[in-house]
Amino acid sequence: MSLMRASSSEPVSPVTLLMALGLTRSGTEVSASWISGAFVHIARLWPLILLAKICMVMMLRLPFFRLGDGAQAGLLALMLLFDGLVMILPRQERFRSLMPHVQNWAMLAMLFLSGLVYSLWLDGKVPAAPGAVLKLVVPELVVALLVACIVGDRRLLGMSYLLGLLLAAMAARAGLTQIALLASCMLVMAVATVRQASADRDRAIALHRQDLRAQRSDRLLQEHERSGRGWFWETDRQGCLTYISDALCETLGVPCGSLIGRSFTDILRHGDRQAGDGERTLGFHLSARTAFSEIAVCAALSKEERWWSISGQPVFNEYGQFHGFRGSGTDLTEMRRSQAEVTRLAQYDSLTGLANRIQMLRSLEQAVAVRHGRPGECTLMMLDLDRFKSVNDSLGHPAGDALLRQVSQRLQRVVGDKGLVGRQGGDEFKVLLPRNHDKASLELLARTIIATISEPYMIEGTAVVIGVSIGMSVCPRDGVTADALIRNADLALYAAKGDGRGVHRFYAPEMHADAEDRRQLEEDLRRALAGDRLHLVYQPVVSSGTEQVTGYEALLRWDHPTRGAISPTMFIPIAEDTGLIAPLGEWVLRTACLDAAQWPEGIRVAVNVSPTQFANPGFPSTVMNALATAQLAPERLELEITESVFLNDDADTDSMFARLKALGVRLALDDFGTGYSSLGYLKKAPFDKIKIDQSFVRGAAMKGSRNSAIIKAIVSLAEALGMDTTAEGAETQDELALIRQLGCSHIQGYVYGRPMPNEDVLVAHRGGATAAAPKGFLSSRPARRTMLRTVAVHHDGHVYTGRVRNISETGALIEGLWNVPPGTSFSIELAEQLVVQATARWSKDDRMGVAFDRPVDQAALRPQARSLAS
Repeated sequence: MSLMRASSSEPVSPVTLLMALGLTRSGTEVSASWISGAFVHIARLWPLILLAKICMVMMLRLPFFRLGDGAQAGLLALMLLFDGLVMILPRQERFRSLMPHVQNWAMLAMLFLSGLVYSLWLDGKVPAAPGAVLKLVVPELVVALLVACIVGDRRLLGMSYLLGLLLAAMAARAGLTQIALLASCMLVMAVATVRQASADRDRAIALHRQDLRAQRSDRLLQEHERSGRGWFWETDRQGCLTYISDALCETLGVPCGSLIGRSFTDILRHGDRQAGDGERTLGFHLSARTAFSEIAVCAALSKEERWWSISGQPVFNEYGQFHGFRGSGTDLTEMRRSQAEVTRLAQYDSLTGLANRIQMLRSLEQAVAVRHGRPGECTLMMLDLDRFKSVNDSLGHPAGDALLRQVSQRLQRVVGDKGLVGRQGGDEFKVLLPRNHDKASLELLARTIIATISEPYMIEGTAVVIGVSIGMSVCPRDGVTADALIRNADLALYAAKGDGRGVHRFYAPEMHADAEDRRQLEEDLRRALAGDRLHLVYQPVVSSGTEQVTGYEALLRWDHPTRGAISPTMFIPIAEDTGLIAPLGEWVLRTACLDAAQWPEGIRVAVNVSPTQFANPGFPSTVMNALATAQLAPERLELEITESVFLNDDADTDSMFARLKALGVRLALDDFGTGYSSLGYLKKAPFDKIKIDQSFVRGAAMKGSRNSAIIKAIVSLAEALGMDTTAEGAETQDELALIRQLGCSHIQGYVYGRPMPNEDVLVAHRGGATAAAPKGFLSSRPARRTMLRTVAVHHDGHVYTGRVRNISETGALIEGLWNVPPGTSFSIELAEQLVVQATARWSKDDRMGVAFDRPVDQAALRPQARSLAS
């Protein structure tokens, strides 16, 4: 219950009355400031009272003082003193710093003394005579009325002044009339004062509480603004800002003073039709003077893009007149950014920033959508990184992620604005090229991508080299739906990986059969490995100086129950792609050690090690277990490692070499010269042997071949490093002689024998024999192709019909001409616009061998060969 309500319905206690009159401390709720606040105003107007006193004396023609009358002079001085105190003291800072009730008591005393002294001074001037009372009452009442007007509703001060007048009148010779008039005035003022005091105190308390609520609201408002959760604004009826939160001005980077008076819409991009307002824009609401809520708008004055949510209410006075708008706003920028980030994460790959699978599928569906009755035109490229898994296994997933980011940057740089690049997942990427592109431009782009991706990368201080295979499908030729294009591009990618990787392939209908065949072959390989249907064969390695067998290389073979013998070049890539290479390699290692344990002492066994095996930290333990199980001396095991293990030449690679050498096994560098690394690793890799790839050996003895120079350089390098050399693929006697001449320490090839099962190895070394004898052709010759092609043979103006049975770059076997003398010259029309001069080297019945005068490009024979082959 409020004090105002209590004052009208309940008795007021003396203490409460004294508080209301400002005569005692008012407690903690509110001080009597409503009384003391009027003292300065009274002091400023009090000179009028002094002037009124002087005027009244002059009107009554009374002297101010009489000479020789010290009492009158003293009273005049006191009157001027007390009136001066009333005029001066309330204006002093020290006086205003006193408690309100103390100030009130001081004012009461000064006004009481002012009235008392004035009455006594006036009484001393009026002589005792008839009508003297009237002369006293009139000036006193006039001044008292002026005092009552000046003090206003501070009636207690007027009562104090009247009380001074009354006491002086009672103490002097004033009559009953004067006392009665003054007393009646005091009584009226006392009643009014008591009633007004309670009402004033109730009103002050109510105002104080209202002020407290306003202060609390203002503090809460400021805290809300400072927290950054929102801000407030207000406009006049013309839409100009009259208030704007400081927090918003700081966000905009402009002083608030520069915004006050400007149109509210100047700081907004008004009329933005964003979600939440539909077509009802902010400008519409402001012009229609209707309330609005949470309209999303963009700031116009901010240096960066900022979004706000604006709400507002029109303000009307009690007469319904429009005064402007008042409202609030919140910052939507972070929420918008979060939404944009969520949208980005939903459409883009978080690791590379490329379009993800969902966006690529959506873009592909839009690209193939039917327009004007025709499907769209586009090309889809599927990319798969080669040798990426070894990077992940050896350097770790963070390095793999860094590599993927660099790959994505290169892809974007190559493709540019020609298409959309996306990441399918893992190490697979997509490139979508809208519109129609000719085959030549697609092949050029594919080759550029392969060349760019294959350039070395620097990952955590390590040089890394990978490759990429690409499969392509074209809409509408290879499909008119997104699913069909993806499936066919994937088949083309498998074909590219099956053709040796690092190449691109277009989709062809027969790839469906190839993919199914590959899948079936993968299943058969799993069953063959589980059912022990694989076997090893061994090819001898012979010392070039002693022609003694020093070891055998273990080669994996698979005899399929229905397909027959399947080449390792076909099933080994499948094993690498499907993860079967690890168990397959472990089986080969165990089996080769067990077989070698049965051979004569001093004969080693060489086993190929895949990069996946080499990257496995547990590989040395696998080698040690295989040796222990077979009871084979470590020096009799030779591990052949390809240069691809140096793609990630790091501390793990060095550690693996050190651990393997600590076991005592020999290490051989296989297929030297065909890899991707530099020669720098030979300085620290502890190899015992370098194997020269057969691509350098075959044809080395032929005239004009540069292979012999390469072999000689490799041999010199190995000798300088203290390593043995093995030349692979030697097939003919002249190649054997050349290899010996060039200084190779070991020879491996058909010239000393084809790969054989372990039973034949045991038979060959029965009784401890280790000698080997070379077999095979005396000299090398170019590779020949078997074919059946009808050709025209011109001689001495006659044309004969012959058939080519096999052909090479330098000669052919032709049948159909009988008993041709050796040395006979011919002109042979092998194909349209392809005529070569040839000479018969030998002849038997209807067959003869001819040598061409110049090499023949066999690629020119392919079209006709397919049409004529039986």
